Amino acid sequence: MTLLQLRYFLAACEAGSFTAAADSLYVSQPTLAQQIRRLEDELGVRLFVRTGRRLRLTEAGELLRGNAERVLAALAETEEALRGSRELRGGSASLGTFGIAQRYLVDDVVSAFVARHPEVAVRVVGSHSSEVIAAVRAGELEAGLVTLPVEGGGLAVEPVMSDELLFAAPPGPATETPVTAARLAAARLIVWPTVTGWKDSIRRQLRAWAEEEGEELRAAVEVEHLESALALAARGLGVTYVPRTIAESDSFPAALGTAPFARPLYDTYAIVRRADHQLTPATAELVRLAREQMEAFGMPPPASPGSDRPR
Repeated sequence: MTLLQLRYFLAACEAGSFTAAADSLYVSQPTLAQQIRRLEDELGVRLFVRTGRRLRLTEAGELLRGNAERVLAALAETEEALRGSRELRGGSASLGTFGIAQRYLVDDVVSAFVARHPEVAVRVVGSHSSEVIAAVRAGELEAGLVTLPVEGGGLAVEPVMSDELLFAAPPGPATETPVTAARLAAARLIVWPTVTGWKDSIRRQLRAWAEEEGEELRAAVEVEHLESALALAARGLGVTYVPRTIAESDSFPAALGTAPFARPLYDTYAIVRRADHQLTPATAELVRLAREQMEAFGMPPPASPGSDRPR
């Protein structure tokens, strides 16, 4: 059964004869009649009977007519939606991000997208990778930019960027040499974020490293946002950690200096989507711009989602 056969069949239903149906479709009558005979042969039923000069649907024909109309209507609706999406006329694009990723996206990526496609609504939401991953899995978001690792299946994961983590404190002896786990454990540590706690990818790496060195990390101050941690550290109330890309940006406090950790640590960012879902063209374009923006910063990601950079 082909879509062409269904179209010829419905045309014959509407016109009441093969000749009139063929004329309406600008094809020859033998061509249309042959396709309908093939359809009957494939289905093993008669679809029409002749009553004088008119065609009358059999019981099987009536059943096929309703289903064929629904199939072709759905196809037409899909074609129209895809046509509008290809041309990015209307519709919407959605992308989830975590807090730090907003700094890579909102200004440049969204501005570029809106300038190119003003008729498309843009939705960039999220504050934590765990929230974004859950929303993508639930179908509430088409795609998300998150930190690795991504636990559980069902998602396609594309690493796009790695960012080195740095120690941040007022300039002085603390920032003149690489920071060991022992020094970090002895410092008054300002940690972030609070919602995910020690499940956060950065905090988890720091704690695992400290434990390997026989040290224990404790939070002296715990805040939700990186900006708050940096502001407190700039006032001399403790030390914290920051991705290199943020440390090298204009927004980084002038009152702070940075130093690498004695064991290099990295956060890797990835784009995720449901493995069984094809992104709409609008969201695919937003993801493409986000990928380009992220790749312009930091370092290439590890070779595979499960691999780590050398420590």
